[in-house]
Amino acid sequence: MSLPPYRFLIPGLWLVVAVNLSACGVEPEAKPADKAPRPHLVELTTVVSDRLDFAADRAGSLRALHEVKIVNQQEGQLLELTVREGDRVTAGQVLARYDDRIARAELDKAKASLAQAEADFKRSEQLVAEGFLSAEAMSRAATSLELARAEARLLTTRLQHMTLSAPMAGVVARRLVEPGDATAKHTHLLSIIDASRLVTDVELSELALPNLRVGDIAQVRIDALGADSHPGRILRIHPTLDPATRSGRVEVVLEPLPPGARPGQFCRVTFAAAARQSLVAPLAALQRDSAGEFVFVHDDSGTVRRTAVRSGLRLADRVEIIDGVQAGQKVVVKGFLELSDGRKVKPVTTEAAAK
Repeated sequence: MSLPPYRFLIPGLWLVVAVNLSACGVEPEAKPADKAPRPHLVELTTVVSDRLDFAADRAGSLRALHEVKIVNQQEGQLLELTVREGDRVTAGQVLARYDDRIARAELDKAKASLAQAEADFKRSEQLVAEGFLSAEAMSRAATSLELARAEARLLTTRLQHMTLSAPMAGVVARRLVEPGDATAKHTHLLSIIDASRLVTDVELSELALPNLRVGDIAQVRIDALGADSHPGRILRIHPTLDPATRSGRVEVVLEPLPPGARPGQFCRVTFAAAARQSLVAPLAALQRDSAGEFVFVHDDSGTVRRTAVRSGLRLADRVEIIDGVQAGQKVVVKGFLELSDGRKVKPVTTEAAAK
């Protein structure tokens, strides 16, 4: 079977087309040249030396500076409580009485034993002087006398503890038992506070504590008393910090005490310290990783260098730089994505100062 003659014409046709294109000077399309890498864009600002004003607001609750818990020393049945919450008491005022009949009977017995021991001791002294009693017997009589005296003192003290008195003047804040209750030793019966001196405890960062001193003035605003601020004074700065929060406790006492202030009220304390000259940068410039705190410093060659720093106070959007940079150096505040030490960058804006 013979093939159609046009099947042999197709390869020849393609050959003719290829030759004609070559003759016309048509070249294969060239690859585009590689584009130059885009510069890494950053925003910079200048580290400046500025006066840093420290101020901080913290919330707390008022409490009495002095509070005493009235605790019994002897178990027994409570016969009388002479005060209730809110009553004012004076130092030495009787607050509670226990049933002391057994204690009195024991003391009477001890006194009788003491009188017998004293009589035996005197008789022994006479017998020793007359030579009818040995020194050993005299020693036993002296020991018996001392034991009787000690027993009488013990029971006298026990009887005194059956009546409880106020150790200081103040106001009864808590009453935890009622007459007729039988209580064990060391039961908390009452609490007395000195309502004339109120303090509040607030927590402050370890970075803020070096700016404060005992005696510094603070302003205290008590929500229940309105929007007015009342003068306070730092009474105590606790020496230890909470390792979890890195914060320390500061006690502020209200002086003078505003009318209407009461323990338990919510308050807000404002601290302020004298301004100090410091190196300041925007908080956005400060970076942190597992190696510590650092900033990217821009030099005249257009390169950024990772520089370790140590920060201090953070006030709003600014941060104090204690160590690592100098005034006038420019640091990166934006453009940290894929930024690395030694990379060339192109600043898009440069702020005059960290304000």
